[in-house]
Amino acid sequence: MKLNTKDGGWSPYVAGGLTGILAVLSAYATTIWMGKTNFLGASTTFVRAAGFIERFFSPSHVTTNLYFLKTKPVFDWQFLLIIGIFIGALIASLMDRSFKLESVPPAWRERFGSSITKRAIGAFFGGIVAMVGARLADGCPSGHGLSGMMQLSVSALVALALFFGVGILVANLVYRKKGRKL
Repeated sequence: MKLNTKDGGWSPYVAGGLTGILAVLSAYATTIWMGKTNFLGASTTFVRAAGFIERFFSPSHVTTNLYFLKTKPVFDWQFLLIIGIFIGALIASLMDRSFKLESVPPAWRERFGSSITKRAIGAFFGGIVAMVGARLADGCPSGHGLSGMMQLSVSALVALALFFGVGILVANLVYRKKGRKL
């Protein structure tokens, strides 16, 4: 089995296998070693980190906020998980020499032009939609997909099928060629 693709990227089979091993180790570490009842979920991390930072500016707001009474605003293992994902992705892209800084990706530039401002606004509002969706679903797509599918959860299978279906639909709407119908 080849470890790399023709363009120098990671083989999807190797990456998938490593992801599976990492998921099992993560589940074991968080449930057995750390005594947690759930694992791989980090969708509340940014909200709790915002509350943690907000305590420095408006502590009375955080202490009276109903959400923060239930979910304590802290930097915890989930925040470290997010940092680890960033570092791991950076290392992987440096290893296969695919790392590059680009303010406007080629697919966006082809469809919407090279405006950095337009791209930043699109990314900002896309992030808001993704975060609201993750909060409504009580978890993110990767959490539902990875941890749910590991447990052979029917709800995870349905959620993952919907994530992919809607993702394909939105990608076709956003990135279709000008003048071409779906």
